[in-house]
Amino acid sequence: MNTLSYKTISANVATVHKNWVLLDADGATLGRLASKVAFLLRGKHKVDYTPHVDCGDNVIIINAEKVVLKGKKMTDKEYIRYTGYPGGQRFSTPLELLAKKPESVLEKAIKGMLPKNKLGAELFRNLHVYAGNEHPHEAQKPQLLNINELK
Repeated sequence: MNTLSYKTISANVATVHKNWVLLDADGATLGRLASKVAFLLRGKHKVDYTPHVDCGDNVIIINAEKVVLKGKKMTDKEYIRYTGYPGGQRFSTPLELLAKKPESVLEKAIKGMLPKNKLGAELFRNLHVYAGNEHPHEAQKPQLLNINELK
């Protein structure tokens, strides 16, 4: 018996195959969409998933301005940021953020579901969110995925 035949194969940068995926956020619930996108960015849907390697796909999300929040979260949920100055704590609701910069609501939700380390920052660079229906990644030939079909 070959002693190397039962060894676990770990993916690395040379062996990982990354795809381009296009998702339409029109009418999608924010948290459910964010968890599925984080799953794709992480690469957990692939057979050769390795926790310490970026083996996920590049994800393009269009129509970020049409994402839905259930209940009263659109007005009651608060995003907190700090300017760096005394008394500089600022609060904003998803309604205000969607009016000012629609991509940021989806980006904040997805970033919170990624690892809080160098790998998480590297995975976040594979995410491209656009408010409208257009995106500049046609050359990569992304395949359109239905959000509801993802597990």
